[in-house]
Amino acid sequence: MENSIVLAKLLGPYCIIVASGVLLNLKTYQNVIADFTKNSALAYLGGAFALIFGLLIIQFHNVWVLDWPLIITLMGWLGLIKGVRLIVFPNSLPQTVAFYQRNPNFLVVRLIVMLFLGIFLSVSGYK
Repeated sequence: MENSIVLAKLLGPYCIIVASGVLLNLKTYQNVIADFTKNSALAYLGGAFALIFGLLIIQFHNVWVLDWPLIITLMGWLGLIKGVRLIVFPNSLPQTVAFYQRNPNFLVVRLIVMLFLGIFLSVSGYK
């Protein structure tokens, strides 16, 4: 449970800050993401970081209980999957970005979910 609390204290504020920043500056971040996809080295580094952080979370927090720590485990697995996808299938990134550019509401919904997960994890970690 100690690992869950530490990770909730890290991931909660991270999710709140990232989701809030992107939601408040959506147009700017859409340009940033478009630029990101044009640079294969940045895409690779993004995949490498996602892979490393996903593996770290899974290594130290692979907790499969029907309680709030499961969210952290799932975030670790999603990070791992995202990292593998970006490294093994780098050409999938422009397609994903194009989808979100055509359907910005999907991005907004995803960011709102991230914001609420961040609030939930922060409350769970700091209570």
